[in-house]
Amino acid sequence: MSLSKEVIFAERLRRQRLLKPVKTRADYLALFSLLQPVSPPYFSYPGSPPSMTHRAVSDMELAERFRERRGLVKGRFLNKTIGYVLADDLELYANAFCRPLGKMTTMQRRVYDALATAGPLTPRQISEETDLLNKEVMPGLHRLQEAFLVYEDQLTTDWERGWYLFGSEWPEITIEKERWEPAGSEVLLRFLTGHVFATTRQIKDWSGWAVKDLNRLLAGLEARDAVVPITIRALGEGWLRPEDANLPADPVPPTVFMLHRADPLVRSHVTELRERYRGIEVLQYLLIDGAFQGAVSGHWRIGPHDVEDIIVDLSRGERAGRKAEIMQAVAWKYHLPSHRILRYAGEPLAA
Repeated sequence: MSLSKEVIFAERLRRQRLLKPVKTRADYLALFSLLQPVSPPYFSYPGSPPSMTHRAVSDMELAERFRERRGLVKGRFLNKTIGYVLADDLELYANAFCRPLGKMTTMQRRVYDALATAGPLTPRQISEETDLLNKEVMPGLHRLQEAFLVYEDQLTTDWERGWYLFGSEWPEITIEKERWEPAGSEVLLRFLTGHVFATTRQIKDWSGWAVKDLNRLLAGLEARDAVVPITIRALGEGWLRPEDANLPADPVPPTVFMLHRADPLVRSHVTELRERYRGIEVLQYLLIDGAFQGAVSGHWRIGPHDVEDIIVDLSRGERAGRKAEIMQAVAWKYHLPSHRILRYAGEPLAA
């Protein structure tokens, strides 16, 4: 095997459909299946639908449509974070990411019993039923949600949404400890298909699985030749599927994409990105030619806010030569009248 980072990046951009966004319903669902769980955009309002940013034409419109009919289902999957999966794949992802509860706390039990006897209920109604404060109810709901004991029926952007017992809404789904390894293995294979190559650290960053559990999955997949270890210059030691061992060396044109902090590519590189931009308030990250080589910094707020700086990790000449392209990628979201871009690579921009 002789693979370079350029070959990996090119194939990843193609598979993630960043070069050719999907347009049809069938292609949208196929891509969602590959990238799920898919999160709402980072810094979005509660109840926002999931987003495959830059990868689908009419992305949010399609997400809203599928969510309204429960084709996309909300839950807590990757490291306890909110995400959506296809309804047909809910059992698979619930088994892969379930965090079982040993014994419920008193507050968790009161919340669960309220839903069992009077549900579905909104958080406000649960507070009324239990005499618990909202700040007590919500942590209880979230922990029960991580264990797939309760289900949040997020069909629209409404803030007041019903919570149900998971088993009452999805009686056909079985979640058992014994199903974790086969489910996790299948999910990991899908992840590697979409990412092409990933280090163990990147897989852990994305999934939130404990190191010992991840090593167990990788060992099992390697034993049946479903994944192979490989070292790629400038990327390090990692894993890919055997069918990707001889990828064609097809170059792609220079590209710049701005990706939010819950994007699947950002999530899998989060340790590296946090270390590189330590101490900087990052709004978004810049994927330049398939690699993370920049960040958009500033202080987020609900109302209008400015981009303080566009940080670009390229040589001086490249920063200058690709300024227009990078500025355009950032201005896709951050533009007047709500936003101003104040600096590019540390240099003030004309007002």
